[in-house]
Amino acid sequence: MTAERMLDNQALLDALGQGTLVFDSADRLVMINQAARTLLGQDLRAFHISGWPGANGFFERYLAEDGESLDQIRARALASERPIRFQIQRNGEIIPCWASAVHRDGGEIYTMLTLEVPDWPTLNALLNRYLNEMGEAIESTIGHATLIEQNLRKSSANQDVAKLERRVGGFTRLINVHMMRIQRLTTMITRMSAIHSGAIREVIQSEQRKVVLADFFEDFAETLDEAPILDPDTDTDSCRPRLKVIAPSHLAAMAAPRFLTTVLRDILRNAIMYSMRGTPITVVVFAGSRESTIQIDITDEGYGIRASEFGRVFAPFERSQQPQIISEFGYGLSLHLCKYEIEAMDGLMWFESQEGGGTTFSLRLPAWRNDSSSASLSSAT
Repeated sequence: MTAERMLDNQALLDALGQGTLVFDSADRLVMINQAARTLLGQDLRAFHISGWPGANGFFERYLAEDGESLDQIRARALASERPIRFQIQRNGEIIPCWASAVHRDGGEIYTMLTLEVPDWPTLNALLNRYLNEMGEAIESTIGHATLIEQNLRKSSANQDVAKLERRVGGFTRLINVHMMRIQRLTTMITRMSAIHSGAIREVIQSEQRKVVLADFFEDFAETLDEAPILDPDTDTDSCRPRLKVIAPSHLAAMAAPRFLTTVLRDILRNAIMYSMRGTPITVVVFAGSRESTIQIDITDEGYGIRASEFGRVFAPFERSQQPQIISEFGYGLSLHLCKYEIEAMDGLMWFESQEGGGTTFSLRLPAWRNDSSSASLSSAT
């Protein structure tokens, strides 16, 4: 390998967001990138001095799973064509890692370890938002409860009951708004924590099963009036009459119903909030290419998204600056979470939109097969 080629490879590694370590067949550390230096700090000294044994000693201290050593993980990686996933727990953080084999010309096999750099700023921003809103909600709720108590104490037999009811009803509605927003933020923190800890894959895999989509959407529609999806400060009319579902009875996906319900509620909430009152929202389910996948399109006739705003759609805490959208209450986080959850189901999520022409969010999930296995989306055309 020439010095120029090594320099090119180093530049590529330093451009990666994941920490990367490469060991040769003699167990020497031959490449390391900037993300790994930042993530591991002083612990890297043992890697430079001892090579693989130093790395082995480091990872053995922090391996999150019991029963398998790093040497065993490496052996599996060298015998496999695919990376082997494992986790370490360090300084209170769960860090997803991968071990993989890199084959060079001449038969030499290198070992590459990659460590995902936790995106804690996003989670910290959510926690700060939660704490601020929780503080405001507590203060406001105490104030409203005090006013309710004062109104009830001052009421008399001659007082207009309807007037008292309006006063108390206004306070209780404000309390309900605060509590529902706190509940929604709490749910978002739970979802975000599962994503950032790496637990999302395991949870979804344990819940994945055959989902007959015609039956699923029938049940889904029935829940819309039972559990409101809109902010209580928004229009409270039933959204069920606006929803039209076209789902052939024979189509089934491999999915986790609880997570799929959450994703669809978030998409439907956006479709309702960012479209004119009463306009239809259509869900169409159809088989994908070679029937190895199922696609779900959720289409509204709303305001649409400007092309210049496309980059904000899945970014955390980023909301479109269009007047019709920014005026509605929201956190700018639900679609970010939805994308991760769909991908954890081995699916894909994307959208198409035109300002003034509505938006379609599309979900692609593995189709259910009779052998109880799902097709890989990577093989679908």
